[in-house]
Amino acid sequence: MIKLVEICELLNASNKSRQRYTLREIYVNPKHIVALRDEASFKQKLSEGVLPAELDERQQFTRVTLNKGQTGLEIIVIGAPNMIERKLLQGQQGDILFG
Repeated sequence: MIKLVEICELLNASNKSRQRYTLREIYVNPKHIVALRDEASFKQKLSEGVLPAELDERQQFTRVTLNKGQTGLEIIVIGAPNMIERKLLQGQQGDILFG
């Protein structure tokens, strides 16, 4: 398992016109990752101020596609695709079982 930081949309009933986001740590099985893509649209969201303030303006984002059986799940994580790829490769070196 590898740890990533996901960007999650907050649901705000009082102000639906303005999206807001939060960060959360997630653990992903590298064997379930199907694709990594640069997510440039989140650079725009960062400049608009809708992403958490603690993010650096130089930050990059990756859309990760996970295999979920017959469907896929897409998440946005912090980091450039090549950085996420390195984490995946490092995580597979040990193949440690947690149980």
